[in-house]
Amino acid sequence: MTQTSEEPITAELMPAEADPRPVVHTQRDHQLSDDAQQAIEDSIPDNTRRAYGRQWETFTNWCSVEARVPLPAAPKTLAQYVRHLTITPSTRTRRTPAPSSIEQAIAVIRAAHKAAGHRDQPETAPALRILKGYKKARSESGTRKRKAPAISLAKLRLLISDCDTTTLAGLRDRVILVLGFSMMARRSELAGLYIEDVIEDEEGDLTILIRSSKTDQEGEGADVIVPRGVYNETDPVRVVRAYREALAERGITTGRLLRAINQWDQITHDAMSGDAINEMVQRRAGRVLPDDGLTYTAHGFRAGGAGEAYKNKAPLSAIRAQGRWADGSPQVLEYIRAVDAREENPMRGIGL
Repeated sequence: MTQTSEEPITAELMPAEADPRPVVHTQRDHQLSDDAQQAIEDSIPDNTRRAYGRQWETFTNWCSVEARVPLPAAPKTLAQYVRHLTITPSTRTRRTPAPSSIEQAIAVIRAAHKAAGHRDQPETAPALRILKGYKKARSESGTRKRKAPAISLAKLRLLISDCDTTTLAGLRDRVILVLGFSMMARRSELAGLYIEDVIEDEEGDLTILIRSSKTDQEGEGADVIVPRGVYNETDPVRVVRAYREALAERGITTGRLLRAINQWDQITHDAMSGDAINEMVQRRAGRVLPDDGLTYTAHGFRAGGAGEAYKNKAPLSAIRAQGRWADGSPQVLEYIRAVDAREENPMRGIGL
């Protein structure tokens, strides 16, 4: 019989009819080799693994104190834990957690149950009702979603002025500040940079490879162009070049770009963590930025870079691409709305 174009070629490879006998899986069908299990573990980003680990440990510790079973947890145990979170201030911030943090805790607990074979447990309806009431109470009390304050270009210059560029640590921190702002970078992206990822291209700009990021979990990678600047202290090309030359003098020409450095200006580890980057920004911000009651973090580079680019009439599509926001993400809109609210305010210039 001549095969017509409508007949799929794969049909020749399929059995003529389904086997009516029930499928019986053996123990081997449910086994994974050690390297396959490790490959699954390795696919989870380190920061996600750490965050989930902390959430699960906090829940199990609470269950231990309260004499409750964490796995499988009863629905009322989850509800009571959510209530505990809503009334217990953090020892670090002295504030109760944001609703999004509690939502993450619920998701982590459910994920742990699923991994242990307790699918769709614990039931979340009671816990979510408590969370809904918590959100309403926060709104009525005037508590709003906490946003990372933007680090504007003027604030960036103040932070850079705090860097002693006669030291390796000062040169490194200036690189973090300038690249964080010009790339609208996440701290994890900065921490993940290698020396060989940062190239001075034929146009005289920097081409920087982001190997993976929050919106690129499969690690396809993205090239980010960072143009030359006009001022020595903030020109990304000059700033990176000066730091790389200082590393080369110490025999370092490959590997991680950002290194851990102690108070004696000695490299102690071959990589600087995202948390250490954030702590550096907070420390310098505490010294030189306005005492306005705001807590500046490395995330402020994304808000500040996006806002300054928008004020300079950069199109939204270009801002979204530079900061590697996912298509359709509303987050970048929050940053530029703050610019529009001030510069295009309908009450501005009406003669009040």
